[in-house]
Amino acid sequence: MDIHGFVQSAIPLLTVFGLKVVGAIILWVIGRKLIGFARVLIVRSLKAPFDQTVATYIGTAVSVTLTLALIIALLSFFGVETTSFAALLAGVGIAIGAAWSGLLANLAAGVFLLILRPFKVGDFISAGGILGTVDEIGLFVTSVTTLDNVRTFVGNAKLLGDNIQNFTANPYRRVDLLAQLDNSVDHVEAIRLVRERLKRIPNVVAAPAPDVEILTFTPLGPVLAVRPYCHNDHYWQVYFDTNRSIREVGGEGKFPAPQQHVFLNGTRS
Repeated sequence: MDIHGFVQSAIPLLTVFGLKVVGAIILWVIGRKLIGFARVLIVRSLKAPFDQTVATYIGTAVSVTLTLALIIALLSFFGVETTSFAALLAGVGIAIGAAWSGLLANLAAGVFLLILRPFKVGDFISAGGILGTVDEIGLFVTSVTTLDNVRTFVGNAKLLGDNIQNFTANPYRRVDLLAQLDNSVDHVEAIRLVRERLKRIPNVVAAPAPDVEILTFTPLGPVLAVRPYCHNDHYWQVYFDTNRSIREVGGEGKFPAPQQHVFLNGTRS
């Protein structure tokens, strides 16, 4: 075998192939940058008629579509028959769709989430066993940041198939707390003092006015329902301030703390 002649004939082929590889890498980098630029441009242009949720969703879909087109173009650059590849891709897509029906269910659920609009980016929700703020509604999953600042990804199908509570949809939210009184306490005076104290708590809305009424009775005494209203952003601040105010009202009013007496009958042997 003439090794020298083989090397001499292989060098032009390797050179052409290497140039194609370098060219493909350059095209991929430039193409990805252009796709990213197009995605940003589309999202910005759609913010006027659409909100951020819809704009981001459409931008992601366009980015995925353009990336697939770029891959097909690169294969064509290397001489691969794109029509055959497209048919192969369609067949693979059908096979994958049959095997991963849950993935397609998440995709369909994502579309319905945008149509039905039970929540949008920035809303505080409880759905799919998750409680937190919506960061992004993606093609297949929705990312939510929980109260302990953990980014959690939930499948769109699970969100759509579960009960959804949107705490941000309404202008205010009620804080539900209880105050146990002793039987000897004047409940009328206690209710008056609690109502006065609730007016001093920051971010408690004036309308509707806080509810302070007797909810039920126990052997220790009456139980007050203390229910101020506030915006969802201030819920926990109002919650803790109201708890502290209930305790302070009891101390300032010198109300006796509820006591439970236990009597034990002893026996002598």
